[in-house]
Amino acid sequence: VQLQASGGGLVQAGGSLRLSCTSSGRISSYNALGWYRQAPGKQRELVASIQISGTTGYADSVKGRFTISRDNAKNIMYLQMNALNSEDTAVYYCNARLQWDSFWGQGTLVTVSS
Repeated sequence: VQLQASGGGLVQAGGSLRLSCTSSGRISSYNALGWYRQAPGKQRELVASIQISGTTGYADSVKGRFTISRDNAKNIMYLQMNALNSEDTAVYYCNARLQWDSFWGQGTLVTVSS
């Protein structure tokens, strides 16, 4: 399984970005998909997840602003990020879990300027 994250960039506070994670495998077969982020000097944290059932979950800090989704036909997972603020600045990683294995994308940098 290979994951390729894209869509990061520089955005002003209050703006929006959409991250994409393209999978070499069928995302409909993964037990769970998720977006994580790691800010400078901080630990990697789970931002949003989507289970094989379609159930989604979000970190409190992004609830109401971020939306995770997937397109099974295209094998792509998305993270729509709205109302961005400086605390959202981080490298964002996509993750897929399949049985006991966990796979990571290479990360995409999101920088929010105030």
